[in-house]
Amino acid sequence: MATVDVVDVHKRKVGSVELRDAVFGAKPEQSLVHEAIIMQQACERQGSASTLRRGEVSGSGKKPWKQKHTGRARSGSIRSPIWRHGGSVFGPKPRSYAYAIPKQKYRAALQSALSAKLAAGSVVVLSALTLAAPKTRLLAKTLAQLGLTSTTLIVAGAGHADLERAAANLSGVKLVAPESVNVYDVLRHEKLVILERDVPRLQEVWA
Repeated sequence: MATVDVVDVHKRKVGSVELRDAVFGAKPEQSLVHEAIIMQQACERQGSASTLRRGEVSGSGKKPWKQKHTGRARSGSIRSPIWRHGGSVFGPKPRSYAYAIPKQKYRAALQSALSAKLAAGSVVVLSALTLAAPKTRLLAKTLAQLGLTSTTLIVAGAGHADLERAAANLSGVKLVAPESVNVYDVLRHEKLVILERDVPRLQEVWA
């Protein structure tokens, strides 16, 4: 079990918190992490590409010319795929690319990602993060005081509507609930900020 300092918005130590090995002390599993990220990206694909089949393109269904004795190749429809402006044969249709991996594998992948963040010294536990107003500039100033000038993932539970509004327009900063922490977000942000009150919930959900 690792002990991490709890700091305030002025980067002063105000206490400590214990992070369980079950969540933050897992063995690195690069293959699981890679599999989880591929799955998440597949689930986020829109799959909205669409083409028209021969039954959907505009044009008459009449046979262009008689079958025989014209000197031309036989043809049955101007909407044939071999004709210009004809329908597509195997073109894409709207579909979902989403799939799921076993929950235990995803849990292990997230534990591995969180453990790597802690080992790299990129986890910050804040005693509280409150703003005088839901302003982006105020949040940016607070993060700058903490030395968080790179991409930052903030883990904060319910009751932080103002914080969520402030983070919405701040590039490189994302706010998620403990239950919504995911592998992709953990890895794509350089720093992980967790509010002290949400540490128990984070460990309860993902242990």
